[in-house]
Amino acid sequence: MTTIAKVTTRDARFALEGGAGSDAVHDIDHYAYPVAILRGDDGLAGTGIALTLGGSNDLVCRLIEQLATPLVGLEIEALMADFGAVQKRLADHPQYRWLGPHKGMVHLALASIANACFDLWAKARGLPLWRLLLELSPEEVVALLDLSYLEDVLSREDALRLLRDAEPTRSERAGVIERGYPGYDTSIGWFNYSDQQVRDNIAKTVDRGFNAMKLKVGSADGERDIRRAHLVREAAGPDAAVMLDCNQQWTLPQAIRMCLALAEMNPYWIEEPTHPDDVLAHQTLARAVAPLDIALGEHVPNRVMFKTFMQAQALRYVQADCTRLAGVGEFITVSLLARRFNLPVVPHVGDMGQIHQHLVLFNHVALGHEALLLEYIPHLREHFIHPARVEGGVYHTPQEPGSSSDLK
Repeated sequence: MTTIAKVTTRDARFALEGGAGSDAVHDIDHYAYPVAILRGDDGLAGTGIALTLGGSNDLVCRLIEQLATPLVGLEIEALMADFGAVQKRLADHPQYRWLGPHKGMVHLALASIANACFDLWAKARGLPLWRLLLELSPEEVVALLDLSYLEDVLSREDALRLLRDAEPTRSERAGVIERGYPGYDTSIGWFNYSDQQVRDNIAKTVDRGFNAMKLKVGSADGERDIRRAHLVREAAGPDAAVMLDCNQQWTLPQAIRMCLALAEMNPYWIEEPTHPDDVLAHQTLARAVAPLDIALGEHVPNRVMFKTFMQAQALRYVQADCTRLAGVGEFITVSLLARRFNLPVVPHVGDMGQIHQHLVLFNHVALGHEALLLEYIPHLREHFIHPARVEGGVYHTPQEPGSSSDLK
């Protein structure tokens, strides 16, 4: 049995070069992880990561140290048997909750802590996280989740029913474990890349087997966005899935105007078209530009906000991210909400896809979500002990125990 003996943190920051990671809003020269490390009394260590852009990474680490203190002395199997209740207590800290609630640096710290718990649990069982999750009963899965504030649309009984309804057809979907999960390449079209860089990157990514890719938009000059979107369509071909990501830059009137102008090149979706807290703006936009689809989730911080967007029919593609939500448990909760509303989940992968390659397998096999696409961003591969294996445009299923989160 593995008991948590100590909590430590690591302020991990990695420089990006040549415009990699750039978008219309954020000044990006680093990706950074506030790392939670749960050290077991048997030598095992659970690693959890969230994502920042460098600034404040040390503050999130300090919050991890404060919030994770109640976990010391707990045996991992006992902890995970009732993890949803434990996570709710951590999130409802009587002082730190004031700094959110359920968003911002506190929520990033909770993400890192929760992800470390799942990593340690999988290592203690000697299983990759995807396999551990698939071996759980519906009751054990639901025990991992904090379903508070969702009872009007997703009760405990609803969650159990969704999991049980998918059980008889699991074998029909399990082939994805051998085939691998399809990916899409975000690195072809960062905001500050020149047109020629974008063309060159498309040729390379097509050669590597990808038929789906993303371009960053949101320029002050809308004509630049339109030109570059058509450039990508021409270079990638008519059958490629091309996503366009605004990173929240447009106001609602701008978003309506730009989405209608960009619809001509047939984008797979428009991502984060306006302010991520403005549910009604997204609802208005979705109606105005239909059948063009809206994707968001990178800056939707918690399950309650996702519920509200879904109820408002304000999005199509649910980009849940377990390094922005409060970890794996809240990711699964949002995935169950998406099943309830019949919406696809295509995660945002601020962690370079390391954890999400496990979670999309669970979503497909155990929940019946369609195996669509998983974002691929390769810039930090060299820093992971077990980087995601992506070949031929496909994520190959990891076999090492844990969540693939350990850093060198």
